[in-house]
Amino acid sequence: MDSIYIYGGNFLRGETKIQGSKNAALPIMAASLLIKGTCVIKNCPRIADVYLMQNLLQELGCSVTWYRNTVTIDATNVIDNAMSGESVRRMRSSVMLLGAMLGRIGEVFMAYPGGCVIGKRPIDLHLTALKKMGVEVIEQEHFFTAKVRKLKAMDYTLPFPSVGATENILLAAVLAEGTTTVRNAAKEPEIEALCGFLKAAGADIEGEGTSTLSIKGVGELREAKYTVPSDRIVAGTYLIAALSSGGSIFLEKAPAEHLGALIKVAGQMGGNITVNEDGVGIDVIRRLKAIPCLRTEVYDGFPTDLQSPMMAAMAVAQGESVLEETIFENRFRIVDELRKMGADIRIEKNKAYVTGKERLVGASVEAEELRGGAALVIAGLGASGKTIIKNRHFIERGYEDICRDFRNLGADINIG
Repeated sequence: MDSIYIYGGNFLRGETKIQGSKNAALPIMAASLLIKGTCVIKNCPRIADVYLMQNLLQELGCSVTWYRNTVTIDATNVIDNAMSGESVRRMRSSVMLLGAMLGRIGEVFMAYPGGCVIGKRPIDLHLTALKKMGVEVIEQEHFFTAKVRKLKAMDYTLPFPSVGATENILLAAVLAEGTTTVRNAAKEPEIEALCGFLKAAGADIEGEGTSTLSIKGVGELREAKYTVPSDRIVAGTYLIAALSSGGSIFLEKAPAEHLGALIKVAGQMGGNITVNEDGVGIDVIRRLKAIPCLRTEVYDGFPTDLQSPMMAAMAVAQGESVLEETIFENRFRIVDELRKMGADIRIEKNKAYVTGKERLVGASVEAEELRGGAALVIAGLGASGKTIIKNRHFIERGYEDICRDFRNLGADINIG
C-alpha cells in the first residue's frame, strides 16, 4: 500500500495551490533552536521531512505543536545534545541542526546525515567552515561530536556555493562574537527565507540574495513569527507536468520570481506562460519541442531538483534533447524506470541524450528518491494506459499531497 496509480493520457486543466517550501521550512525549524522561547512558523508544509525534523527537535527537548499548516516550536528547554542515529540518517537536512546546536549550547553529538541516493553530498564543507569558527570536531566511523566554548567570527570563502554549508554558517554566526563574512555564499531563495526568519528574531544580517553575506553576532535572539514562502520546486514540477501532458493550468501562489530559468526553458519548448500577482499559468496546445542543451546550475540557473522532472518531459518532446547534470553525480537513476515506459534515453558520463517519443506507455515502476519519484508521476500522467509507481514514501518527503493536487488539475491519480 505504498504506491500511486495513474490512468494517463488526459490533458491537465484547472488550478491548484502551491504548498510552503520544504527547503525553506527545514532550516527555519532548525533555527528555532537558537531562541529560548516560542516561534510560530506559518505555511509550513505537512510532509514527511518536516515531520522528521519535528521528531529531532522533540528529541532535543523542544515542544512542537500544529494547527493546520502553522507549527509552533517552543525551544525554551533544550535538554540534550544528542540525536538518534536512525532519525538523522533518514534525512539529509538534519545537518542543519549542527550549526543551530553549536549556537545554542556549544556542543552536538550526531550521526552523519543520510536520506539521499542522488550523490555523495559530503558534509566536509560544513565541518571545515565551522572549524574556522573555533569548533572542534571529533570524528568516529558513524558519528561525530562537534563542540566549541565560544564561536568566533571569520572571513571565509566557500570553495563551492553550497546551500547547506551556507545555512550552517548562518546558524552558527548569528550568535558568534564579531562579524562573520561569507564569500561565494549560496544565493538560493531558501537562504533568503532563513535570513528573513533570523532577522525577524533580531539577527543582524546583510547581503542575503547575493554571494557575500555579512553576519554581525548579537547577544540573543527573540521569539519570532514567520511565513514560509511557496515551494518553487513543487511549482516547477507541476509546470513541467503540464508541459509534458498538455493542457491549461494555473498554480496559485507559485513564486514566479524564483522560477525564471524554468519559465525561459518552458517557453523555448512551446509552453505559453502567464504570470500575475496570484501565481503562474501555463498553456500547452502543441507537442513539445526538444531543447538542444540544458544544464543544471546553482541558483539562478536551472535547478538540479527539476532535472528528473524535465527529463520526463523531454522523453515526449519532438527531437533530441541534451540534459547535462553538473551538481550531483548520481541523478540519472530514473533513466531505467523511464525506459520501462518506452523512453529513448542514452547516458554518457554526466549527459543524457533524450530522443522524444510520441507518447510513453504505462508501466510498473519504482521511485528511488524524491524528485525522481515526482518525475515518474509526470511520465505516468502523460502515458497511455495504467502506471503504478511504487515507493510513494519517497515522494511524500517533499510533496504534501501530489495526488490531490493533480486531481485538482483533472488527472486520474490515486494512492493504493
